[in-house]
Amino acid sequence: MEQNDYNRGIFYLLLFICFIGTGVILKLAASVFLPITFALLFTFVMMPVIRNLNKKLHIPWPVGILCMLLLFGAVFFVIGNLLLSSIKAIIGVYPKYEERFNLIYKFIALRFGLSYDSGLNFIENMWNQLDIRTQIQKFALSLSTNIIVFIKDLLIIILLMVFLLSEMRFIKEKVNCAFQNKAKRRVTHIINHVIAEIMRFISIKFFISLTTGLVVFLGTLVIGLDFPIIWGFIAFLLNFIPTFGSIISSVITVLFSVLQFFPHITPMILTALLVISVNTFLGNFLEPRIEGEHLDLSPFIILVCLSMWGWMWGFPGMIVAVPITVSIKIICENVSFLHPVAILLGNDPKNTAKEFSSPEKDRNTTESDDKSEK
Repeated sequence: MEQNDYNRGIFYLLLFICFIGTGVILKLAASVFLPITFALLFTFVMMPVIRNLNKKLHIPWPVGILCMLLLFGAVFFVIGNLLLSSIKAIIGVYPKYEERFNLIYKFIALRFGLSYDSGLNFIENMWNQLDIRTQIQKFALSLSTNIIVFIKDLLIIILLMVFLLSEMRFIKEKVNCAFQNKAKRRVTHIINHVIAEIMRFISIKFFISLTTGLVVFLGTLVIGLDFPIIWGFIAFLLNFIPTFGSIISSVITVLFSVLQFFPHITPMILTALLVISVNTFLGNFLEPRIEGEHLDLSPFIILVCLSMWGWMWGFPGMIVAVPITVSIKIICENVSFLHPVAILLGNDPKNTAKEFSSPEKDRNTTESDDKSEK
């Protein structure tokens, strides 16, 4: 008995070391694994739709892939146009806010002893006070580099998605040939469960983000902040980046309220209270609870995974943190010696224990899958 406990302890120690090593490899090879991860994520989201189009409407699988890719491109096109229109709208009214910029900069310059020339405009004062030319050059270089990297990664993701979606229609045949009996049933169960949970996470995230955007839009409209549609859209878009996205959208909205309403304090305070309360309640309280209950993940584990994947892959890592953690938990549920890990990742030990596939459950799952296919 003691020997078995000792061996088990050694096994879990080696497992932990492998976990740390895997994290280091994923961080060092982020440029390789990140596009693959996003391609898998989008594939799992699109595959059920393509499968339904094929089964119910008899649309050929390649045509279904083409339709989903066109929809995928249309979404990116609309988002890009909205962002571009928002930037153009703000730039277009810049002359209106030139006086406001000067007023705020004069107030800060007098408070902190900075140089200020009333005969110069805001840009000229900033140019003289700060080394703004160097900062602009660094920002332009960084922006152009990031855009090139984003376009390259996007093309790789689309290419991987096309090949993955093309092969997913043969996934059942591959599983049947690669595994036998119980292992085959368990692998099928893992794949179906992962796809279902990722779809559930995407739907939760979408509706929470949509609610956040609508509340911010209506709140800024009532307060009288200019461009309420822009602030609502920014809140909706950045909310897909857990935690930090909400912080960034809140800071941007509050800074613009300072620009518009300074030196009137009340509307600035109302704007800050609006965005902070909405993002705190929806993003930091309601969303983790909903995700924890529906995805059966511990809210604490969700926050830990956000930090870990954010450290490894930055903002993109925080976006994929929860789907990856859900997938790991489902795999651990269906591997006997990893089941304790699934319990630790889960929210309710009783629910996690029920998820472990017993032979009886495997048999029932297979029978139900066969009936649905027929």
